[in-house]
Amino acid sequence: MKKILVTGAGGFVGSRVMQQWTGRYDLCTFPKGFLATAGEDAVRQAVLQQCPDVILHTAAISDTGYCADHPEQAYRANVELPVWFARAAAETGAKLVAFSSDQVYAGVEQSGPLPETIPLQPANVYGQGKLEMEQRVQALCPSAVLLRATWMYDLPGYQLPIRGNLLLNLLRAAQRGESVRFSVQDFRGITYVRQAVALLEPALTLPGGVYNFGSENTKNMVLTARQFAETLGIMVDIQEADWARNLAMDCSKLRAQGIVFDTTQTGLTRCLRDYGLL
Repeated sequence: MKKILVTGAGGFVGSRVMQQWTGRYDLCTFPKGFLATAGEDAVRQAVLQQCPDVILHTAAISDTGYCADHPEQAYRANVELPVWFARAAAETGAKLVAFSSDQVYAGVEQSGPLPETIPLQPANVYGQGKLEMEQRVQALCPSAVLLRATWMYDLPGYQLPIRGNLLLNLLRAAQRGESVRFSVQDFRGITYVRQAVALLEPALTLPGGVYNFGSENTKNMVLTARQFAETLGIMVDIQEADWARNLAMDCSKLRAQGIVFDTTQTGLTRCLRDYGLL
């Protein structure tokens, strides 16, 4: 049985990996809080002790506002830690699979779905850290797989951690009679996290490199939010803004490897069916 060391096992993605993959892999983790304070040598020794076949690095500080306000803490979590894991993976021969983010595309002026090959100059601290992480990890460990993930969502269930996401934001706004605001010039994919975790399994054997990883979406965020509300059967006051951003990713490189996500819209249907709501 393949041994997989999961970082961020108590987080949004990592906890679902632990739940969905139980029994299929020998899953191991670090003690709670270990990565928050450990230095590189302690991390290296812990990896050597576990001797995993795969290091699945999901741990991160992903709140863009928090990263902007705490750049040193964000740099340690989002750049230094994965670099340490890349060195450990190169030393032990473990396969490193690490999460990056669609935020590396923040500030891109090109329209349409974005491929992995375009020049990047991220407009926020979080995206800047993720791009530096990708570059440094690839230099240290060419076999590493870096997954540029979209914004993900889930419903409460399975006694797993939940966080703010498009689905919950719309449901809460409808329940409270509040309005929500999206831009007609904002484009991004939104992904059902449990499908992302399922498709992480074949991603473990991808050739080294950077991959856009998530549901594609050709609709702007106003239309996306309205389609979600309609599918959910709720009434929400969705107000329009016009600020511009394009994080919409072209996932053809991933599809060429046989890994295919639902679109943003069909992913929601999958989610609701999983929870017995359709």
